[in-house]
Amino acid sequence: MEGGRKVVVSALQFSCTDDVPTNVSTAERLVRAAHGKGANIILIQELFEGYYFCQAQREDFFQRAKPYKGHPTVMRMQKLAKELGVVIPVSFFEEANNAHYNSIAIIDADGSDLGLYRKSHIPDGPGYQEKFYFNPGDTGFKVFETKFAKIGVAICWDQWFPEAARAMVLQGAEILLYPTAIGSEPQDEGLDSREHWKRVMQGHAGANLVPLVASNRMGKEVIQTEHGKSEITFYGNSFIAGPAGEMVASANDKEEAVLVAEFDLANIKRKRHSWGIFRDRRPDLYKVLLTLDGSNPRT
Repeated sequence: MEGGRKVVVSALQFSCTDDVPTNVSTAERLVRAAHGKGANIILIQELFEGYYFCQAQREDFFQRAKPYKGHPTVMRMQKLAKELGVVIPVSFFEEANNAHYNSIAIIDADGSDLGLYRKSHIPDGPGYQEKFYFNPGDTGFKVFETKFAKIGVAICWDQWFPEAARAMVLQGAEILLYPTAIGSEPQDEGLDSREHWKRVMQGHAGANLVPLVASNRMGKEVIQTEHGKSEITFYGNSFIAGPAGEMVASANDKEEAVLVAEFDLANIKRKRHSWGIFRDRRPDLYKVLLTLDGSNPRT
């Protein structure tokens, strides 16, 4: 029987300023803290270089985008990953000629860049106006073979789509990771999605029998928009779920956090295979998933 293959994952959580050097230094400090707790794979929240600027539709905010190659924050995290021997997915606003993406670079434990994932599902609603800035991702859902595990990484709004989680696990992902920026809804002060948000991703973990790591920012951010000021209070609640969807570690909505949890991937693999959910799949019956309206296949 295959022996144990243990990995320690971490979710970071902090409040952002709108100053890139300050935020990157905070991220580095928390990565070092996670490493000090034994973490091998460390997830930083979505677009952590600054405020979540998508509250507004502003031309000047495109200046925040930078090309993937030579990106200073990615390069800094490469040096840090190599120094500590850890895996770090790095979220950033990517400029690619005349296209722009909400992207994440996967840095392996030797500092090498394993490649890029571009966010597939782009939201567009009050306070979360990402379609103004981001093209839909063109990479497809990917799995990255790191030193410690095969990981599937998707971004924020992607986390609401079970198809994305299943696609990554079908390709061999042993752990799912979701960097996030989510909080209050400017149009409805009474709407609090945090428990819904957690349950959906816990379902992905349980339905696919893999651990899942979610990292979210926290704190109040005010952005000047074309219609006045917009405010979101990001609710943190970063967490790590186990392969049955159980909550293993969680943060609150007010404090900086470095969450860690250890998993035996060999043991989880045996349980996943014996549970039968991948044995009993019927892809021939799922063609309806290739439609938008449930009846007309897309060509």
